[in-house]
Amino acid sequence: MSENRKFFVYGLFVLVGIIYLIRLLYLQVLDNTYETASNSIRAIPDVPMRGQVYDRYGNLIVYNTLVYDLYVTPNKLKVADTLALCNALSITRADFDSLMKAAKVYSRKKPSLFLRQLSKEDFAHIQDVLVDYPGFEYVKSSVRTYSAPTLAHALGYVSEVSQKQLDAQEYPYYRQGDLMGQSGLEKFYEEYLRGQRGVRYVMQDVNGVAKGPWKGGELDTIAQAGQNLYTSIDLEIQQYVDSLMQGKAGAVVAIEPSSGEVLAITSAPSYDPALFATRDFSKNYAKLALNPYRPLLNRAVMGSYRPGSTFKTVQALVAMQEGAISPGSIFSHAGAPMKCHGHGGLSGVHSAIQWSCNPYFYHVFRRMIYANTEKNTFKASAMGLRKWHDYTEKFGFGQKLGIDLPSEALGKLPNVEFYDKWYGVNGWKFSNIYSLSIGEGELLITPLKLANLAATIANRGWYIAPHLVKGIGKNDNPLPEFKQRHETGVDRRYFEPVVDGMEMAVVRGTVSRGAIIPDIVMCGKTGTSQNKKGKDHSIFIAFAPKDNPKIAIAVFVENAGFGGFAAAPVASLVIEKYIKRHIDRKAYEQEWMNKNFLQNVIIPKSQLPKPKEQKPTPTKPEATIVNREKAAFNKLTEAP
Repeated sequence: MSENRKFFVYGLFVLVGIIYLIRLLYLQVLDNTYETASNSIRAIPDVPMRGQVYDRYGNLIVYNTLVYDLYVTPNKLKVADTLALCNALSITRADFDSLMKAAKVYSRKKPSLFLRQLSKEDFAHIQDVLVDYPGFEYVKSSVRTYSAPTLAHALGYVSEVSQKQLDAQEYPYYRQGDLMGQSGLEKFYEEYLRGQRGVRYVMQDVNGVAKGPWKGGELDTIAQAGQNLYTSIDLEIQQYVDSLMQGKAGAVVAIEPSSGEVLAITSAPSYDPALFATRDFSKNYAKLALNPYRPLLNRAVMGSYRPGSTFKTVQALVAMQEGAISPGSIFSHAGAPMKCHGHGGLSGVHSAIQWSCNPYFYHVFRRMIYANTEKNTFKASAMGLRKWHDYTEKFGFGQKLGIDLPSEALGKLPNVEFYDKWYGVNGWKFSNIYSLSIGEGELLITPLKLANLAATIANRGWYIAPHLVKGIGKNDNPLPEFKQRHETGVDRRYFEPVVDGMEMAVVRGTVSRGAIIPDIVMCGKTGTSQNKKGKDHSIFIAFAPKDNPKIAIAVFVENAGFGGFAAAPVASLVIEKYIKRHIDRKAYEQEWMNKNFLQNVIIPKSQLPKPKEQKPTPTKPEATIVNREKAAFNKLTEAP
């Protein structure tokens, strides 16, 4: 019995020992609870590269350059010589104090962004120095780099996400210090360009010293680069347009009519997009914001102008579709309150377009407004305007076309409700709105909308929403909305007299003879937009060739006067360059390059830089005496 007890006790001790060994094996090998109890786990984000941007021929427009972002943890930072550190980082003591204050406000225990976008050279210079300053660490990042100083407004820029944007997130993707598209394509296609963030889990001890990857890195995820954008921009033509608009304020938009693809889009004056891809972003932005010529305004999609005589094409098309006139309709100048440009007799719509006859389109619009059976003049005007508005709206006016750029302006297409609010219900009639007949009055459009009008006429009645990106991730892969045709509801047959008139306007009409392109039939329409703050704005829309058009264009040159004088040369040269890939009219081109219309822009005195006070230079008494003696001598020796 005692022998059995002994074996039982021995067995019990062995069993307890085995249990302890199994537990130790579990704790030290299988379970990481002890490991994580003595170490902390830190998640290090792996920021993906943003997608690159290409032109229609595969030329790189925007790409990424490797840089380093410096982070600081205030509680860990030990600085023995602040001045030496500032010299190494190429910052002032005031900058250092400001950056440290911001870091402490964010968190004393967590790392926050200290310096962004250190180049490889800058980082190599300070890498050894940072060893002496615990609390600093770096993260690899990238900065947007541009192959040419062009397309600033269309491309947009990226900058650090704001606190307001962080708070507004529906899905918590962005964190403090992240970059985000703020305008242009960078903003519109942000979800495609930003990619997918990765993360690495690293163990560190109580002193913050890294002890290696947690669980061998099995939970780490790899960052996925953003998708590339393949644009419809012709980079060569884009840069050519930029060169033509040097010394001018305005906008140029060129579209391929059959696809709605934007070939070139310029807002002038512009700026180098690289200015917003540096650590001096705030300084550069402030400097541009104070520029009286407003280079930050994207005039191509945000500028609001009266279309002037270019709108007569729409008036003719809508009037013919409504049956108010026929292609051969003729009107006298009698009763029209506006003057005529001076021309021979008209033979119908095509010649009215050719000579841009104001009285003709006054009568066209009047007949449209009163093309109903209502006897009351006020009610008849409202009925006519409502029908006119519905047709005109289908051309894209008074609404957003839906281009893939943010901040597109609506423009203004006045309707019955607009005038009812202004004059009162049944308080207005045709005599109050007749200025709309020639594209003036309350009508406002953007250069983009007029380029789209040119494309619509080139297509003889339809358009695809203008867009800059023809492929996301791969070529020929646009968003679904950029494949849909939009019909105007005007029969194709009514476009022919308008197109013929636009052809004759170039050959022998309101366009200067120099704008004629050898071997290319260009159809165009001039416009002069009234401007209360200086010379009128010059406008021209065109497309070419007449049959099977390849390009449609709208040009605005502010404070430049008549449309055929200023805007037409730009359109003519761009069309020739795009179709021929070279310019034959070198003298004509050079003459335009030398013009400068910025001098016509009236700048408010409040925006003019204040002149510096000139302190008088003190003169010595003897110098004053000598000067007086010289003056007296000169007076005595003057010839009688």
